Amino acid sequence: MQSGGEGEPGKLESGWLIAFEGIDGAGKTTQVDLLADALREEGRVVHTTREPTDGKYGSRIRQLSSQAAPLSLEEELNLFIEDRKEHIRELIAPALARGEVVISDRYYLSSVAYQGARGLSPADLLARNEALFPPPTAAILLEVSADRGLDRVRTRGESRNLAYERVDFLTQVVEIYAGLDRPYLVRVPGDDPPAVVHEAVLRALAPLIRPR
Repeated sequence: MQSGGEGEPGKLESGWLIAFEGIDGAGKTTQVDLLADALREEGRVVHTTREPTDGKYGSRIRQLSSQAAPLSLEEELNLFIEDRKEHIRELIAPALARGEVVISDRYYLSSVAYQGARGLSPADLLARNEALFPPPTAAILLEVSADRGLDRVRTRGESRNLAYERVDFLTQVVEIYAGLDRPYLVRVPGDDPPAVVHEAVLRALAPLIRPR
């Protein structure tokens, strides 16, 4: 584990909210699935999810993003905020109250990094989100370069979102992520094969994951 001085992930009395963060092509979706499988083998009830969600606001974000529709920074941020409110209300909070595990492909640190790279203040974005939403039990930041992330996107054969999937933009996102410092944030190198990264994730979460 490379924690960069952020400290160990905290433990909630109820459930766990674990977020995977990183740029496009960092390997978040793969690691969400691998961690979910590992925790289910330990007997945990696990929900996997993502942001933007597939709800009303999240679907709108995806539609506008895929169409490269013009939105002001504040309009875009408000859509993400409303989507996250719905996400917390309908999935995350009820699951945590039942003592279950929620693993999310992105959470509010993505807003800090991506909307920050678009021109908003990362510090203000972080303060606003932390005032509105519960912190994750742990946020696993998969660290890869912009070039490496885009190479993976191209290898998957996906159509690129030119609003976000550009080297110059993602380089700014990487720099903002690098400057974040929170006790729940754990940094894991993302360049290795998925199985190696997964083992690093498990080591990073070792204080949290233990037999029931």
